[in-house]
Amino acid sequence: MSGTNSGTLVHRFLHWESTQPDAVYLTEPTPDGRVVDYTWKEVGDAARRTAAWLSSLNLPPRSAISIVGKNSAHWLVADLAIWMSGHVSVPVYPTISANTARYIFEHCDVRLVFVGKLDGKTDGWNEIHKVIPDQARLVALPMSPATPQAVQWDAIVSEHEPLHDVHLPDADDLATIIYTSGSTGEPKGVMHSFGTIFAYAEQAGIFCDFTPADRVLSYLPLAHTAERSFVESNSLCHGFRVFFNDSLATFIQDLHRARPTVFISMPRLWTKFYQGACSKLSASQLALLHEATPEAEALKKQILTMLGLDATRIAFTGSAPLPEEITNWYRALGLELLDVYGMTENFSYSHYSRPGLVRPGYSGQAMPGVACRIAENGEILLKAPTMMLGYYRQPELSAQSMSEDGFFKTGDRGELDEIGRLKITGRVKEMFKTSKGKYVVPVPIENKLSHPQVEAVCVTGPGFAQPFALLMLSAAAQSGLRDGAAREALRAQLQEMVESVNATLEDHEKLDFVVVVDDVWTTDNGFLTPTMKIKRAAIEDHYLPAASAWAEQGQPVIFDAGSRATVI
Repeated sequence: MSGTNSGTLVHRFLHWESTQPDAVYLTEPTPDGRVVDYTWKEVGDAARRTAAWLSSLNLPPRSAISIVGKNSAHWLVADLAIWMSGHVSVPVYPTISANTARYIFEHCDVRLVFVGKLDGKTDGWNEIHKVIPDQARLVALPMSPATPQAVQWDAIVSEHEPLHDVHLPDADDLATIIYTSGSTGEPKGVMHSFGTIFAYAEQAGIFCDFTPADRVLSYLPLAHTAERSFVESNSLCHGFRVFFNDSLATFIQDLHRARPTVFISMPRLWTKFYQGACSKLSASQLALLHEATPEAEALKKQILTMLGLDATRIAFTGSAPLPEEITNWYRALGLELLDVYGMTENFSYSHYSRPGLVRPGYSGQAMPGVACRIAENGEILLKAPTMMLGYYRQPELSAQSMSEDGFFKTGDRGELDEIGRLKITGRVKEMFKTSKGKYVVPVPIENKLSHPQVEAVCVTGPGFAQPFALLMLSAAAQSGLRDGAAREALRAQLQEMVESVNATLEDHEKLDFVVVVDDVWTTDNGFLTPTMKIKRAAIEDHYLPAASAWAEQGQPVIFDAGSRATVI
């Protein structure tokens, strides 16, 4: 990828705009049922017109400009326009709390906010808009909520000619500030340059062998590094097509439309796919999946087609390990899930599983240019060509995050196997102490608590004699609890699982009991991060007050009925 058009993602976009102007870049379903295609030429025209308007505002160079909205074609258009006019983009989660949004807007002195696809019902817009600084201009992109004080994007593009000489950034220039969605404390503003973003896209392109013929579905939050890297950076760099998901209700329909060639998801969705498919298969069909007969191959193809993944040649999973039985199920279908590990600070570029070398529970080997070592306390230390410039306006925190010899302190605990595959064993600060003075590391225990009907697990118990686990069931399993026989069967299965897991643990780690919670953990209620990881602090704050009563019951499996716990 040499030549004058390969220095940054802006250069790469200009390359595709000129070499394949009429190819479809973005495909977007809308709430009214239409499906709209945007070519590279059309995206370029829209971004250039928006950049011309931004340039006319005479904002200070490299002003912070925010994008608030769910994934959409115009989210990417806005980002391009910000870069083409010499400014810095600051994405904001559409479900973020008002307090966090206020902190971000004030911390980076946001000058302008692009308001994107929002409805005020499945997002936090009704509260977010109240904390936007008075001096910040608002721009209403297509599918934005009614915002009287906002400049309409349609008016901007109709009144301005496309900016011809767009700003061409240098690799060292600040491109974006991505605020982490951390489970505790104020978010940190991670600064990435055009160079770090491009370094990711170059190496990801080699790993995935991307071409303009590839297709991806965009549905994880673009405000998060995983989607920003995988979808935006890769598509701009390698010129392939992006399909969008309109809503949760249309996910399967949108996935079938895209038929992605490369797909990334989190364990929770891979588990939902698995549960949904298994519920439609008979015992004989499930057994058939592990055979190599023509009948078995036809069934495997049928299942992948049903899932919308029949064209998928590479599939990624991340953020937490998948149960081995689910990983093996996908492998039987011919889809080897590659576990990956990365974080905001290194633009999701660290360790990737290699095809044929997948080891359950491990996140693969270091990517080219990545150096990894494990500190004495078990912390993973990393160097990478994609490493952040630092935390915005927090030089002391930036310095504290680095070792004396320049390795980033991830805060994650881990271990390496004989060929360098990395296993995440928890957070350095997640350990808790029991009343016996023993430390418990929860994540390895959580990873052992695998059951087809359990979607999320939190092992906790600080100050108690023994740890215990909170289990959140799938929606189907929750509704099934109304049947007494099914409930009794699940109780027996969970008790057997706990006994099996406890047999593998040290005495101080053995679970006293498990609680099947009545609540559904979501990003909206603050129990999950936008990447579907549990927010341990929020979960513990909510449930620990009931823990003493649970412990007194002396039962191995407790079914929590909201404010009152019932035992079966």
